[in-house]
Amino acid sequence: MQSKSLRIFLPIVVVLLVLPLLWVWLTLHWSYSEGERAGYVQKLSSKGWVCKTWEGEIAMVTMPGAIPEKFFFTVPQISIANQINSLAGKRVVLTYEQHKFIPSSCFAETEYFVTAVREVPDQAVSQPVPAAPRLQPPH
Repeated sequence: MQSKSLRIFLPIVVVLLVLPLLWVWLTLHWSYSEGERAGYVQKLSSKGWVCKTWEGEIAMVTMPGAIPEKFFFTVPQISIANQINSLAGKRVVLTYEQHKFIPSSCFAETEYFVTAVREVPDQAVSQPVPAAPRLQPPH
């Protein structure tokens, strides 16, 4: 009798342990979407009581005078967090992956994981383009 209950109980325990681990691995390693956001990093800090994660926000300005939209993100690698910190005050482009349904804030506070950062070079103030000359009809 004990052998029969063990054969039933053991697979249930294994499934209850494996499924949550598989879910965590899947949410952290399989991205739902990818993209880029450009703007000025307003904040980047290491947060958390037990699990420290790098959390930040970027202000995205679409045109001068417009109210900036904030994009909240998580940086999983310390090397990328250091790159972002070194570009403080400069316009940057953040490459990110979106990971949906992360089971705990211990892994990240947002679903957007920054995977790369690059500086956007300052663009010179553009001069107005002169109007094209009008074509004259042949004489």
